[in-house]
Amino acid sequence: MDADAKKIAELEKLVADVDRGGRKATGLVSVILAAGALLWSFFQLWFASPLPFSFNLGIFNDTEARSIHLGLAMFLGYLAYPMFKKDANKMPIYDWVFAILAGFCGAYLYLFYQQLSSRPGIPTTLDVVTGVIGIVLLLEITRRSLGLPMTILGIVFLAYSFLGPYLPEVISHRGASLERLVSHMWLTTEGTFGVALGVSVSYIFIFVLLGSLLDRCGAGNYMMQVSFAMLGHLRGGPAKVAVVSSAVNGLVSASSVANVVTGGIFTIPLMKKSGYGGIRAGAIETASSVNGQIMPPVMGAAAFLMIEYVGVPYTEIIRNAILPASISYISLFYIVHLEALKLGITPMMSAGAPKTPMQKLAGWGMGISGTFLVMAAFYYIGTGVQAFAGSAAIWILLALLLVVYVYLLALSAKHPDLPTDINITNPVKPEIWPTVRSGLYFLIPIGILVWCLSVEMLSAGLSAFYSVLALLFLMITQRPIIAFFRKQDTVPEMKRGFSEAIQGLEEGARNMIGIAIACGTAGLIVGAITLTGLGLRMTAFVELVSMGNVLVMLFFTAAVCLILGLGMPTTANYILMATLMAPVVVELGAQSGLIIPLIAVHFFVFYFGIMADITPPVGLATFAAAAISGEDPIKTGIQGVTYALRTAVLPFIFVFNPLLLLIGVDTWWHLLAVVIGATIASLIFAASTLRWFRDKCTWLEALILLIASFMLFRPDWYMNRIAPEYVARPVTEVYSVAANIPEDGRFVAEIKGMNFEGKELTKLVAVNLPALESTEGKDAKQIGRERLQRAGLSFMSLGDTLQVANVKFGSPAARSSWEQGWDVADVMVPNPDRPTEILMFIPGLLIIAAIWILQGRRMRKRGEIT
Repeated sequence: MDADAKKIAELEKLVADVDRGGRKATGLVSVILAAGALLWSFFQLWFASPLPFSFNLGIFNDTEARSIHLGLAMFLGYLAYPMFKKDANKMPIYDWVFAILAGFCGAYLYLFYQQLSSRPGIPTTLDVVTGVIGIVLLLEITRRSLGLPMTILGIVFLAYSFLGPYLPEVISHRGASLERLVSHMWLTTEGTFGVALGVSVSYIFIFVLLGSLLDRCGAGNYMMQVSFAMLGHLRGGPAKVAVVSSAVNGLVSASSVANVVTGGIFTIPLMKKSGYGGIRAGAIETASSVNGQIMPPVMGAAAFLMIEYVGVPYTEIIRNAILPASISYISLFYIVHLEALKLGITPMMSAGAPKTPMQKLAGWGMGISGTFLVMAAFYYIGTGVQAFAGSAAIWILLALLLVVYVYLLALSAKHPDLPTDINITNPVKPEIWPTVRSGLYFLIPIGILVWCLSVEMLSAGLSAFYSVLALLFLMITQRPIIAFFRKQDTVPEMKRGFSEAIQGLEEGARNMIGIAIACGTAGLIVGAITLTGLGLRMTAFVELVSMGNVLVMLFFTAAVCLILGLGMPTTANYILMATLMAPVVVELGAQSGLIIPLIAVHFFVFYFGIMADITPPVGLATFAAAAISGEDPIKTGIQGVTYALRTAVLPFIFVFNPLLLLIGVDTWWHLLAVVIGATIASLIFAASTLRWFRDKCTWLEALILLIASFMLFRPDWYMNRIAPEYVARPVTEVYSVAANIPEDGRFVAEIKGMNFEGKELTKLVAVNLPALESTEGKDAKQIGRERLQRAGLSFMSLGDTLQVANVKFGSPAARSSWEQGWDVADVMVPNPDRPTEILMFIPGLLIIAAIWILQGRRMRKRGEIT
């Protein structure tokens, strides 16, 4: 075996160890592991589909599904992950025992659901014994699949539940008996089988399966080849290919390590060859691959968890996430371009016949406009057929889609298949259009997903189910149909298609083992927090640490995320920090007079959770990239952190300026201004941190660019010094103000009252008000009252005082830090005399232009430009 083949084998083993388990399963173990994984995939497809309700068969409620989900994950986990590395080539008898016991304990809620529901809160001896064994086995499989740090964290929180009376007063509680702890953790949906595992069942599995099938059918390679065809000939082309292909793969992938290995095996050697050097090459691949987790729609499973924790629709999560993720990738693309300029890197290959700037612009314009025209055509054809055909529309649309699919396959069959790799020693630029057209049919399942989400407004799980069905059909039929058009034997290709579909279903389930285990163990930790009331104590603790300063509090939160991320997967890190810190940040922000949207805080803790995949000393993605580049992983990680600064700064910006999350953007012109301003700000921030804009920056120029970047990122900060954002209105106008707020606009008020510790506080709070279906025959007072009630708020007048009479549990108002029984001091409305904050873009852009001109003059003096 030569060195390259050995390295590839080692990297494939790394991905397998991280994502699918380290045991080399053979014989009976291999058969049972494959059968169990397939069974799990089929169960999840059944659960996600509408078929159980159509046939009134195999209907599982959420609790039963969570139990089956964890039972299968624990059973397969003990088959896939050995106790010690030395056992990787065998299956000891104790692992068989553990696997069976773990499967039974995990599925206990399903197996004995009727009996348990008839005696809630009264566990029997069998319940307690099963729960204790289940918790122990869950912690052990956590150690095997996720590492010791998360296991230790789970044990610490369990110990905290028992030892409450013996702890210092600031964190003490009355403690819990064994029966109460087990009942809370294993026999209800408050602990292990809580929200996190429910999201894993309903959403995460089906999207991870979708990503696995896309990779297995060849879509990942197609995206890589298209990126190479479009960008490989540019200055620093391989690095730009790494950025773009990672962004595209990140759409559906939940694994940073797999992203690094899949693309990095080609892009890192090419980057080294072009002149970036091994450390920069590994850092670029790591930064781009890890950022795949912030790219919608999957976002490393966090998007689906946010649905439950924040209580907003999936489409709203995508809307909030798209701009920060996009500008993060745009600025990374700019960073690799600046690095190419600094290092004097020239294109590695010819771009073909030279083109004038106008020809290039025309080509890009035709490509972009053509894409939008095709999208518009599909939209209007689809909605038109629905309008005219009624119930028959679905069959007509499927027939049209089948015709398009066969046509695209016929188009692809006329040309050779795309290569499955890139020639590293002698790269040749592929032609763009032939490369693009060779796999356009891969976009059909993704198009179905987008259509179901945005047009049909189906749930994320059901949309992904239909996309997976389309993808399975594609996997089975694509090769036989292409073979038919090429006049080749279709039977072997049909068998190959079935084989790849089965492998994709199996790999998808095996990729889910670690995620499901992480959600279960995170549930243990969250259960300990709810059982002991630790969450209520966190506000006082964080306030003490931060001394009431919101910025210090955010730095503290970011540091905790990074530290926990060193030993925990992103999903578990997010669950823990969202439970502990998100409400605290919103609460302390309100006490400081800041309205911090809950979704912004959730994005904040999520962004810093993923940074641990880069951060030394244990960033797994960094180690994978360093293994490919042959460089030191610590140095690679440090360089990766430098590149990741442009991502790390975004959470601090959108916490204070939610416009980056498209919150409060109400017109197309406003949207355009926010997008352009944020994009330029991110590019200038990258230039400032690299100290290279048009030319190498002096320290003063870098500082000035940093200030200009801040002006574009936070124009509100400057405008607040000129005029306040809100002005007070009398509390008697509460309902008229609520009635006149635009749909999903913010209702803002200042409230005052006493907290649990007897301390008098004043808070600035807000809640988005939905529109009413009908306002006919209703006056402003009625409209305002109903809109407030739909948001979970009702008020009571006591003389001249207005009091918050009720805050509905789990409502948007409850999540936004409103307090029942507190007085409303003022109702706040937008300041009509405040100029638009977009005006602050003008001085920021003028500063940037001045630095550009200044550096241009300096370059002319050196004779570098004319």
